[in-house]
Amino acid sequence: MAEFQIVVGDPSDGTTYQLEIDGQDANRFIGRSLGEEVDGDAIGLSGATLELTGGSDTAGRPMRADVHSPDTESILVTGGTGYQPARDGERSRVTVRGAEISDETRQINVKVASDDVDVAAALGDGDDGSDDE
Repeated sequence: MAEFQIVVGDPSDGTTYQLEIDGQDANRFIGRSLGEEVDGDAIGLSGATLELTGGSDTAGRPMRADVHSPDTESILVTGGTGYQPARDGERSRVTVRGAEISDETRQINVKVASDDVDVAAALGDGDDGSDDE
């Protein structure tokens, strides 16, 4: 049974919300690819549209939109998701997860694509990125 941690970004104020989903709600995400839009009912945002922006698998490997499968791939990259070069022209072979969500995916990053939803009221307190405790 699939179980995901969903990180919801609210672009209107920059706040993020983290929640766990499993069962039927998690199955709505399986087979979807990065960049696709999903109905927000699966996470409690009725009437919202969510855009899949990223994620990682159970080992922490990032998902890349340019790898078109649910499997891991070892690719040669010059930068971007999963690798930050130390010098200009530096390349490296890294293992990344494909853009399609599968049972191996652990975390899914989404952003709210529709403006007519009050995310804070639906999901509660979020993390605005500040370290004030």
